Amino acid sequence: MNKHNSRNRRGLKAKALIRKSGRARLVVFRSGLHIYSQIIEADKLGDKVIAACSTNDKELRASLTGKCKVEQANLVGKLLGKRASEQGVTQVAFDRAGYKYHGRVKALAEGAREAGLDF
Repeated sequence: MNKHNSRNRRGLKAKALIRKSGRARLVVFRSGLHIYSQIIEADKLGDKVIAACSTNDKELRASLTGKCKVEQANLVGKLLGKRASEQGVTQVAFDRAGYKYHGRVKALAEGAREAGLDF
């Protein structure tokens, strides 16, 4: 068992618990260079993406130069929260996908909370 399999296993357990809550979920994916986040609403026909944002986003790209990855994640969280509120979503469940609540994941969550998301 390597660290990627362990993270996936933890993520699947958390995802199952979050689905039972009935809330839309804020999903985070972290790569070495970028961070991606989506707000996904569960539906009987399949999951539906309500809002999405990443460090590759055209709106953010100019403002991210010269900032560390933690600051970039905070800005991604703020933009995601803004986009979610435009769609009428205020309450979500935070799906860390098996990552520790630390560093970039924590910064994204704090940015989303500052933008008005409740979790």
